[in-house]
Amino acid sequence: MKLIKTVDAEGAVLCHDITQIIRGVTKDAVFRKGHIVTKEDIPVLLSVGKDQLYVWEKQEGMLHEDEAAEYLCRMCMGANMDRSQAKEGKIELTAACDGLLKVNSAGLKAVNSFGQMMIATRHGGFRVKKGDKLAGTRIIPLVIEEEKMTAAEKECTEATGGKPILELIPFREKKVGIVTTGNEVYYGRIEDTFTPVIESKFAEFNAGIIDHEIWNDDDKKVTASILKMIGEGADVVCCTGGMSVDPDDRTPLAIKNTGARIVSYGAPVLPGAMFLLAYYEVKDTDNPRTVTIMGLPGCVMYAKRTIFDLVLPHVMADDEVTAEDLSSLGEGGLCLNCPVCTFPNCGFGKGR
Repeated sequence: MKLIKTVDAEGAVLCHDITQIIRGVTKDAVFRKGHIVTKEDIPVLLSVGKDQLYVWEKQEGMLHEDEAAEYLCRMCMGANMDRSQAKEGKIELTAACDGLLKVNSAGLKAVNSFGQMMIATRHGGFRVKKGDKLAGTRIIPLVIEEEKMTAAEKECTEATGGKPILELIPFREKKVGIVTTGNEVYYGRIEDTFTPVIESKFAEFNAGIIDHEIWNDDDKKVTASILKMIGEGADVVCCTGGMSVDPDDRTPLAIKNTGARIVSYGAPVLPGAMFLLAYYEVKDTDNPRTVTIMGLPGCVMYAKRTIFDLVLPHVMADDEVTAEDLSSLGEGGLCLNCPVCTFPNCGFGKGR
């Protein structure tokens, strides 16, 4: 830090806030610590009585807070994101499109463990919309050792495998098939109130429903229906009903008999414990693809938010969900059924 004349301060970096006091009008900083003085700023500084200024003296191996903030931005910014300009050691990232946000927790922790720097993000694994704030970064002191920033970047890179801490995966256009099961619906004893719920959930992602069939509790018919929809080009097939362990609930068997790879039958989430997730590989050499098959328990029909809401954004972003992913949902997997639902701005689905 050194003291210089204000008239010579163009390009210098302020070491403290400059406050302007006008009785009955304002008492606030006209320039913040870290501000780089411009030619136009000099008359303003003189008008608030600052004939001399304490400014940062550039030293070899030291970075100004805004320079260091660029390191943090580089560590965490992935594709499909916009950024703000560095100001007072801060940079903010926002979503440039709708999509699924993923956060590399190991990389985030590596950076935040260094001290004197921080990255704060919204929770990963959830849907974001274009313009949503994703993260904020901050260098705590006015200046910081370049060596420290380089070391932090190195550890972050090792933790993430060279990828940014944040990843925003755009949603894909999906074709959806729905298979409704149950004797009570098939024979017209009750109205099908399940399918409209599923359709409304997919409508939020602009997905198209290409087929819908209703069957009784005949697993062979359900298996054939799933395979037919896949043959018609469905990217996702949802089966509703018949998901409990009762002997006449055969939807899990029907899904298994398609030859699909069962990821899990059951999830540590309430509502949604009887959820089934599977992937079917289409081997067509001209158009090989992976189809997601979900068996949805009855709670999806009547509960405001369930396991389906936690998994669906991943499905729509082609982000494969593993058994480990599902098992990690236990902490935070209990919906509290609040009188006013604020999901996803709540703890549901937000574990470690």
